[in-house]
Amino acid sequence: MSIVRESDLIGIGKKYQIETDAGDNMVIVIHDDGRRELYRRDDEDNETHCVMTLSDEESRQMAGILGGLSYKPKALETIEVALDDLRIEWYKVGPSNDGVNKSIGELEVRQRTGASIIAAIRDDETIINPGPDYVIRPGVTLVIAGKQKNIKLLKEILI
Repeated sequence: MSIVRESDLIGIGKKYQIETDAGDNMVIVIHDDGRRELYRRDDEDNETHCVMTLSDEESRQMAGILGGLSYKPKALETIEVALDDLRIEWYKVGPSNDGVNKSIGELEVRQRTGASIIAAIRDDETIINPGPDYVIRPGVTLVIAGKQKNIKLLKEILI
């Protein structure tokens, strides 16, 4: 498990220092204006070098990519991610599911279950944060976030 240290940068934002299991050292600075800077610490000269600067939108896109919203390795297709009480699960919609060909709004997903559909993946297309008009089609993989009981309720609506 990697080690993450968090500290406030007064007037700038927050700094996160990350030491990975592989021995890499990275620093992420999140500015109050939304920019993110990624730094890599070089153990040989003990210097920190800026690797890239990202806008808020680019950072969110990269987070989705790193988090597996755009592509999930086949070995991880059944994995569940848990962060305290928050869970993220992938659910592939079958052709005979009751929720098929209905919109998120029509199913009242958030109101009835408390869970959220944070992405819909089909073939090479990924829709991040689909709105209430998004129609759930057979074969789509939904990325669902919420507490375990809320996700279970959502799956019951879809099945």
